[in-house]
Amino acid sequence: MGKISLLDCTLRDGGYINDWQFGEECIRNFSRKIAMAGVEIVEVGFIKGDTFNPDRSVFPDVESIRPMIEPKVPDLMYVGMLDMSAPIPLDRITPCDGKSIDGIRVIFKKSKIEEAFVYCKRIKELGYKLFVNFVGTDLYSDEEFIKGIEKFNPIEPYAMSIVDSFGLIKRKHFLRLVYLADNNMGQGIVLCYHAHNNLQQAFGNAEALVELNLKRDICIDACVFGMGRGAGNLNLELFAEYMNENYNTHYRVEPMLELMDEYLSDIYKNRFWGYSLPLYLSASTGCHPNYAIYLAEKNTLPVKSFNELLRSIPAEEKANFSRDKAERFYQEYQQNYVDDSVVLAGLAKEIAGRNILLVANGGSVVHCQETINAYIHSHQAIVMAVNFAEAQFPINYVFCGNGRRYAKIEGKTDAALILTSNVKTSEDNARVINYASLMSVLPAISNNSGLMALRFLMSLGVKRVALAGMDGYSEQPEGRQMTVQELEKTEALDNRAINDLISKELSEINRIMKIEFITPSLYTIV
Repeated sequence: MGKISLLDCTLRDGGYINDWQFGEECIRNFSRKIAMAGVEIVEVGFIKGDTFNPDRSVFPDVESIRPMIEPKVPDLMYVGMLDMSAPIPLDRITPCDGKSIDGIRVIFKKSKIEEAFVYCKRIKELGYKLFVNFVGTDLYSDEEFIKGIEKFNPIEPYAMSIVDSFGLIKRKHFLRLVYLADNNMGQGIVLCYHAHNNLQQAFGNAEALVELNLKRDICIDACVFGMGRGAGNLNLELFAEYMNENYNTHYRVEPMLELMDEYLSDIYKNRFWGYSLPLYLSASTGCHPNYAIYLAEKNTLPVKSFNELLRSIPAEEKANFSRDKAERFYQEYQQNYVDDSVVLAGLAKEIAGRNILLVANGGSVVHCQETINAYIHSHQAIVMAVNFAEAQFPINYVFCGNGRRYAKIEGKTDAALILTSNVKTSEDNARVINYASLMSVLPAISNNSGLMALRFLMSLGVKRVALAGMDGYSEQPEGRQMTVQELEKTEALDNRAINDLISKELSEINRIMKIEFITPSLYTIV
């Protein structure tokens, strides 16, 4: 089993809470208390910006850190963090002489990996212990993560880090990332883990990593009092105690508690961090926690709407927060949101106890008319058509979740209309239901109308549904179930991949509402 070290990052990651305004006394004393606790590494702050303020743990260059950590404590490694989203000029990083920090941790998003490599190579040449931190590690595919590791291996960094930026990596996924890292990192490179706690996974994941008994050295990031943006980070005092009880370490918890009492408790009273419903929702939907913070401050959204709004944010924007984007998504959601509780209650009464046949407009609807009519007759079924109204059998309801398809239906059917709120209509008899409630969390099939109709029926309490015309996405035009808009969103996926995604969604729905295909389909339910 390799050596296990703890890294305190309170002055840096905790600083998102208070704009790094810890005060000069706290900054100077923090590393001393951490040394007294026996923690091996302390991160003294960010290296960024252009100005130095002794009351903030943000430093424009390496030299400005020196007076804040003097006299250095032997055997304690001092590091700073540098963000490739706004790196300082390299000429501000003077060669390591042992008088200032000993190492530099470089964080970078996947899109900045090339620039980060050049920067990291120079930091290593300047004599610093180099930490390579893959921000949002869960956003990397396995292949991308391995290639990233292999890219940095030749410059022999001190450490590489799995970074759970949004606090959403659960144990199974986390352990897969650990195995990928351990099996592909160069020998002698330390494997680090930086956790956030939005889904309360930080302690469990860190515990699981330690218990793997890897041969390589391990480093666990943590903050005193769990201080950190949103739901906070792994609690240093708790994990130190766990290490003492299980691995015969000798961390002293008292200095950490003194830091909590002397410096952090007052901050906590004014700027809460910790588990909260909005931050749980941001993590569970894969969004940057600042979206949750921004929306929570508005204090206008019930939890159902809060969740729907976060789910509706485009996948490519979820990790890239800005206040302008958050406001735009909020306004767009508000424009489409409807309170559909009365409509849903009425529809639930209308179909209660009836057999339901949901019909999409796949080619099998034409080829299997006799089968469909026989089912309707034998089961006295209510028929709900999805995005079409013309058929050789009676239709009781038309469900439409697509504006372009509705343009071909409007005014051409006597069936009862059920429209999602993104579809605009002038028909007074149409019943409108909330669009965001029915979307899939998978972007490629988020607005597939067949799946939306199934979720709608599930929301009404329907226990069983028969399907016709949901043929699957094939090479034949008549077999394509997706609208033009959906095809535009999924053009990067092949037909089999789309079918697989829809099949997985159908399988999840089938656990709650039993599904029966009465016409042939490429979709499978497991």
